[in-house]
Amino acid sequence: MSFNEGSNLDTSQVTGGGSRGGLAIGGGVGGIVIVLIGMFLGVDLSSVTGTSNPFDTSQVQAGGAESTTSFDQCKTGADANRDTTCRIIGTVNSVQDYWNDALPADVSRQYRAAQTVIYSGSTQSPCGTASNQTGPFYCPSDERVYIDASFFDQLSTTYGADDGALAQEYVVAHEYGHHVENILGLLEKGQDGETGPKSGGVRIELMADCMAGVWAHHASTTQDADGNTLLKPLTQEDIDSALSAAAAVGDDHIQEELGGGRVNQETWTHGSSESRQQWFMAGYDSGTVNACDTFGTNDL
Repeated sequence: MSFNEGSNLDTSQVTGGGSRGGLAIGGGVGGIVIVLIGMFLGVDLSSVTGTSNPFDTSQVQAGGAESTTSFDQCKTGADANRDTTCRIIGTVNSVQDYWNDALPADVSRQYRAAQTVIYSGSTQSPCGTASNQTGPFYCPSDERVYIDASFFDQLSTTYGADDGALAQEYVVAHEYGHHVENILGLLEKGQDGETGPKSGGVRIELMADCMAGVWAHHASTTQDADGNTLLKPLTQEDIDSALSAAAAVGDDHIQEELGGGRVNQETWTHGSSESRQQWFMAGYDSGTVNACDTFGTNDL
């Protein structure tokens, strides 16, 4: 999905942080499981590897690490069309503009803004160490989304998504879906420690996929602070791009392609490729969060 070139980006909704080096996570099936659990989950689980450090608030600024990143190159929609970091910022702007209006209207709950930390290599969060190995995630403790822009290269080259803009924007919108779940008091339903295709964790992830679809339905109506429309209308190519990302991060796809080929549904934490596509489209087709009740059905 392309941005309107003359729209303005609001960089105050993001912060920078991190340092080069990243977090080392062991390879093999065990390493894939850690990446799978961390990717798009409500909390970062890299601490189970024993490599992350306790979070010390005396050593960091508001972004989870001392801010070292400048976003001076990100001013307009044209910048978002050519630069991945600027695209993240523009998507954050659009997603938050949508939920700020839609949440009170749809479910009578006030939306509260959440910053995104765009880091390089690794950074600390209250939920543990963020790195491009764990993938983007939302941390409910500080209500921030953590993204290393280089993850999108992995999404394409390692996981098999295409390199379209909406594939990347879907990831950002999914993480903000978790923020909406947190506001609604639903996020804790996914923290029951269970796994499997009908577990609470999978339902929370599929709900966030659906919320990403809801945003996509309305994305071309979202505006910057000056009333300029941020995004152009979706094309079928855009939708296909988002679906390629949803399929790429399905549990079965990751297990087949990166985990040795053996699919074990009982270890699933996010849902199958088909389910992730299905719930994205449920949100996109309906355009309302009321279609995203994954806890009210066993048809996942």
